[in-house]
Amino acid sequence: MRFLSTLGSGLLALCATAQAASLQQITNFGANPSNAKMYIYVPDNVVATPPIVVAVHYCSGTAQAYFSGTPYRQLADQHGFIVIYPESPYSGTCWDVSSPASLTYEGGGNSNAIANMVRWTLSQHNGDAARVFVTGTSSGAMMTNVLAATYPDMFAAGIAYAGVPAGCFYTGTVNGWNSTCSQGNAVFSAELWAQTARNMRPGYTGPRPKMQIYHGALDTTLYPRNYNETIKQWSAVFGYPGTPVSVGPGPSSQFVREIYGDRLQGLWGASVSHSVPIQGAEDMRWFGIGQGGTSPPPLTTTVRPPATTTTNVAVPPPATTTAAPPGGCSAARWGQCGGQGWTGCTVCASPYTCRAQNQWYSQCL
Repeated sequence: MRFLSTLGSGLLALCATAQAASLQQITNFGANPSNAKMYIYVPDNVVATPPIVVAVHYCSGTAQAYFSGTPYRQLADQHGFIVIYPESPYSGTCWDVSSPASLTYEGGGNSNAIANMVRWTLSQHNGDAARVFVTGTSSGAMMTNVLAATYPDMFAAGIAYAGVPAGCFYTGTVNGWNSTCSQGNAVFSAELWAQTARNMRPGYTGPRPKMQIYHGALDTTLYPRNYNETIKQWSAVFGYPGTPVSVGPGPSSQFVREIYGDRLQGLWGASVSHSVPIQGAEDMRWFGIGQGGTSPPPLTTTVRPPATTTTNVAVPPPATTTAAPPGGCSAARWGQCGGQGWTGCTVCASPYTCRAQNQWYSQCL
């Protein structure tokens, strides 16, 4: 009898192990013209109406690598939320953050595919649509900023680990590499960056996800100036001043925390390279999940560290001019005069000319 009892206990243990939560691929999550792959982790202790975290891998990464190499699986086990791990379909496995399809709401690119992964998960697992979050590293951080711009009504918060501004990597091609952006030479006004983000979801005026931006001063892959440009973008989107209202300790001794408002923080690592360590407990605090939802430590004002020593500035494309229509309007200096979805004035007041800064924004300069 003792043998049978022991055998029975062993079989039960094996069954429990076999049924334990694991990373699962979903192949029928909805429209997917770009052929991105979806993997999902649903913990055994998933809560009713669970939050959803989208965790987006880096270049050369995979869903499995990000699942194994980041703390989100363990955090999901602890707090009962669901994690979506998208996987890029391209050679080198970087994300498409460079084509019009991916930089446009419902454009059929990678961003659209990830949005459909979220929709499937909300439907199939009774997810909490008010608590959907996105984070990623490197190329995944670029996609995090793109998703925050293209699907601002889907995500409550985002965390970008070593990325670039939304739209910065535009090349017009899928899976393109933009050296001007990566080297920190795409330097534009805060309003231009903000309008670039807004134009990815034309006409949208609702809430936008709060953002945390991480970057290292020693990053030689996506140069440190990209931190400044990303902060400029989201500061202008939220209507915040371009300088932090307070600066203090970050989630670890590696980082300084810059607070621009209640919806935007920068985490600057003076001794950090491109491999920014993920701050799992801080991520939970920013997302408001579990005990991580407590307030950050008290802040003390300090001097903001320099982001970079480079002085290169991107040269805008050649000026374009258009004859003013009879009785037509003209935009003042610094005003928008063109871009995807733009229906306002397309002619600049003399002596200024309309210069295309990127696909989504032209400005009177």
